[in-house]
Amino acid sequence: MGGHYLEGGSAGMILQATACVIVLGGTAGAVCLSFTGTQLRQSWHSLPCVFRKPRDETPDQATRLVELAYRARRHGLLSVEGEVAKLPDPFMRRSLQLVIDGFPPQQVREIMEMDLAQREENGQMPARVFEAAGGYAPTIGILGAVLGLIQVMQHLTEPARLGTGVAVAFVATIYGVASANLLFLPIAHKLKLYHERHMLRQEMILEGVLALAQGEHPRLIAERLNGFLSQVAEADLKPSAAPGMRQLPVRPRARIKSHASTSIRSH
Repeated sequence: MGGHYLEGGSAGMILQATACVIVLGGTAGAVCLSFTGTQLRQSWHSLPCVFRKPRDETPDQATRLVELAYRARRHGLLSVEGEVAKLPDPFMRRSLQLVIDGFPPQQVREIMEMDLAQREENGQMPARVFEAAGGYAPTIGILGAVLGLIQVMQHLTEPARLGTGVAVAFVATIYGVASANLLFLPIAHKLKLYHERHMLRQEMILEGVLALAQGEHPRLIAERLNGFLSQVAEADLKPSAAPGMRQLPVRPRARIKSHASTSIRSH
């Protein structure tokens, strides 16, 4: 907009209701035909995350896992059963309940990795919806420009109206390209980043629960979980999180994929 004003333009030149209806209406229609109602509602509900950064619960979840590891080491694994129902994260509740029920760690890993795969697929849907909108909008903008030029061609006998008519016709192209590259695609990118952070937290929980199931020392569990917290300044597990636990340094994050060959037993 600043560049437009520097070139002597005005807001009225690019504020065209017809072009807005064509581009935004056409894009909305194409997106609605491409996805189900449930997927569209999921994308709509994810919009607040774009403009308001969600609270990062990764440090809290890591601290909670270390607390449970200390309790399980001192009083036995069954002592944490009463805490499972109080956990806010359903993924942590389910994985811990499987461990308490006596499932072997390898079976717990297989079950929860299937859950992770499903969460990965579902969590990517909002970003895909906005990516699709970013792909449709420029094309529909060109469609709007062509429709405008058709109207211009009807007034070839009136030269005074040609310049204005052509300018109005190309506003639709501006709307299409601008909405795609300044709105839809950036929203999709940010939603992807938040989804990656969420999946990282789930992977951290799974690794921590499996380490707890195998009876690893809570300090070792804390060191392992600390690798997931490298990009959060306040992500250190504080000494108050568990008795006698030292403050941990922050190390570079290494994303662990669900099909990674490294297992917790290798540690």
